[in-house]
Amino acid sequence: MDAALYAKILSDKSITDLKKLRYKYPDADMKEFIELLKSSVYKSVSIPDLAGNDLVYMENVAQVRMNAVKLLLIPQSSVEGFGLKAMEDEIASTLTIENINFLRDSVRKILRGYAPTDESENCIYGLKKGLEFISGPANMITEGNIHALYQLAIGQYLSEDDKLKPGSFYRHDSVYIVGQEVEHAGLPYGKLPEYMGRLVAFINSDSQMNDLLKAAAIHFYIAYLHPYFDGNGRMARLMQLWYLRQQGYSSTLFIPFSGYIERSRKGYYNAYTLAEENAKISGVMDMTPFLVYFIENVYNKLGGTLPKQDTLEAFRRVLDEGKITEKEKDLWNFVLSAYGGDEFSTKQLEKDFGKAAYATIRGFVIKFEGLGLLMGQKYGNKVKYSVAVHRVAN
Repeated sequence: MDAALYAKILSDKSITDLKKLRYKYPDADMKEFIELLKSSVYKSVSIPDLAGNDLVYMENVAQVRMNAVKLLLIPQSSVEGFGLKAMEDEIASTLTIENINFLRDSVRKILRGYAPTDESENCIYGLKKGLEFISGPANMITEGNIHALYQLAIGQYLSEDDKLKPGSFYRHDSVYIVGQEVEHAGLPYGKLPEYMGRLVAFINSDSQMNDLLKAAAIHFYIAYLHPYFDGNGRMARLMQLWYLRQQGYSSTLFIPFSGYIERSRKGYYNAYTLAEENAKISGVMDMTPFLVYFIENVYNKLGGTLPKQDTLEAFRRVLDEGKITEKEKDLWNFVLSAYGGDEFSTKQLEKDFGKAAYATIRGFVIKFEGLGLLMGQKYGNKVKYSVAVHRVAN
């Protein structure tokens, strides 16, 4: 293939859509182009496709901005392993993606510690327990722990037909993902132990793949294999968060990743479909369409849900100077966890926190507004507060 033409196609914005490239460059030998991709562009990932060949991706196309990495590495001062507000949004969004009916009030109720009373609230409760499980630093990713997570978050609440057999980690029959026609058949169930073992080895091995891309690859692979009769999407999203958490990305569970997916749901499913269609043309399972989707719709849009690093540093300064009481520290951590970037009233904080008198709450918000850590906004004769997002002076 002519070098200039090859370079032109390689730099085309439609590089992740082989069918579209065939139409745009009718005179190009696409078989030769694909062979060039295989020999010099595709990077292998040590997890197999359904035929047993390594999955691949195009590193030059799937590039994550460093600000996403830095954001996820911000240490959290909350004593919780997760953010309550992020947890609420994550649960609501992941259930919406799966078209599972629920009430937002039920999510808040379960997160406050109430017991579930119906099937919908069981789904919420399971995801709450799942997020708590992956936030525990002792719960490393192993096949046994993946099974424990699945049963805890999803498996025990399914119908009898969809539950795993006792002693089985994965489904015991075939499964198909169907749209208007059969779009994808999950891995034959007899191969699941081998393939999931390969996935766990990949997760826990050192690799040159960027951590954020590797997390998205894990997400893709769970959906690709479809190791369960039901709940594969929820597990894929939990596994991605779990891996990032395991790798030390402290802010992972303070950001509702599924909220970004919910807002771009069509692109999310199209990315899977495009990878399948490309594989029919090339004979290679290239994850790049899904990785690019995740970069553009999730990683590059992170932010706004976490306090600025300047604000966190300002809090640490006044804490080190002895200006903050233990109760005020607890209230601050609760505000970060429960509200994120959302506004709250003193009455709401008193009710949600539940361990301080109104006078203490009122004194806290006034003091922290004076320190530049909270911002107040008047609405008529009422004031709502939010975590400051501007640089605080020394």
